[in-house]
Amino acid sequence: MQEFQELLHNKYIIVPMFVWLGIQVFKTLWDLFKEKKFNFKRILGAGGMPSSHSAVVCCLSTLIGRDLGFDSAIFGLSVIMSLVVMYDAAGVRRAAGKQAKILNKIVNTPGLAIETVQEKLQEVLGHTPVEVFVGALLGVIVGFLV
Repeated sequence: MQEFQELLHNKYIIVPMFVWLGIQVFKTLWDLFKEKKFNFKRILGAGGMPSSHSAVVCCLSTLIGRDLGFDSAIFGLSVIMSLVVMYDAAGVRRAAGKQAKILNKIVNTPGLAIETVQEKLQEVLGHTPVEVFVGALLGVIVGFLV
């Protein structure tokens, strides 16, 4: 039970998770405002402005650097992992989303599809560099403010 209490008071977990939740709620409300309908998948979904992935990892890195030192090994590790996550969001996952969009068009074009596909591929997977940058900036700001 004590371990659970410690987990609930660990700011290195709680603060980034609240950053993620706040951004996901914002994106859901923004989508509701624009589309005039509620999309529950938006709460857990990837993509969009700003990048919650970038915000989470940059918030965590900032908290670690501020508390344990910007020259500590754990800060270095967190920065490298943050860069990997952000590169993945803006590079690999974004490319996969573009490919999914093209494949969905091919599948829906009469005469081109060899097989019938029941499920549409998810097209919004990654982020633009601006979405990643804004998410990272929000994470750093929250990390310094908390």
